[in-house]
Amino acid sequence: MTVGATRKPLAPARLMGVLNVTPDSFSDGGKYLEPQAAVEHALRLAAEGADIMDMGAESSRPGSAPVPPDEQLSRLLPVLKAFRRQSRLPVSIDTRSAHVAHACLDEGASIINDISALTHDPRLRRVVARAECDVILMHMQGTPATMQQHPHYEDVVAEVIAFLRSRIRACASAGIRGEHVMVDPGIGFGKALEDNLAILRRLREFAVLKRPLVVGVSRKSFLGTLTDEPVPERRVAASVAAGLWAVQQGAAILRVHDVAEHRTALRVAQALLQGRR
Repeated sequence: MTVGATRKPLAPARLMGVLNVTPDSFSDGGKYLEPQAAVEHALRLAAEGADIMDMGAESSRPGSAPVPPDEQLSRLLPVLKAFRRQSRLPVSIDTRSAHVAHACLDEGASIINDISALTHDPRLRRVVARAECDVILMHMQGTPATMQQHPHYEDVVAEVIAFLRSRIRACASAGIRGEHVMVDPGIGFGKALEDNLAILRRLREFAVLKRPLVVGVSRKSFLGTLTDEPVPERRVAASVAAGLWAVQQGAAILRVHDVAEHRTALRVAQALLQGRR
């Protein structure tokens, strides 16, 4: 599945449903660690209107530790195989590991979502190039273990754009065709509250990269700070508000936990903004 690069600001966004097959993700860690529960949840998100399913087996919450590739696969493969038998929805694999990516692509995944933008495991560039799959390059300052320890920028938007531009060039050098590349500014990944807000306010500036923009704000802690809500599952309204803003500013894909709520809000907003039912 290739997502086109040219989008108008109010074009319909695609929804990427989040499936964390982990014991420790910030929002729903442990709820879908068992394969049956994970598959049932993925099918539920698909029924609610997800366009893409994003499966990950390594938590990237602040302070989290790396998960060995074989352990990631022991969590992911039973879920991916079972989901593939019941749904044709495109599957994205949230991993920094070439070994994990290769195995999951062989089982029918078609997108690699790498929070390190193919810097953590250089072999992953070759895997993506050979598979001719789509790839999401995300910006992160530091690693999940360190990223929220005093993040600092002079101009967060300019610095994130410069990083993503350099990673797009690295992809081209590795033989990854431009039409397969998407970018993610990495909301909450090595950013303070004001950094996240600055990125969202200035999302239109990312159009200079000429790549589809993926935005993940769902249930994140900066929304909890803004709304005085410490429980991630209670940040749905805040997530929808931020997501609608991102789409209006040009986001092509929203990565969300709550598909039904985002799908409903997008339908209403698009009808109002585009002047048709």
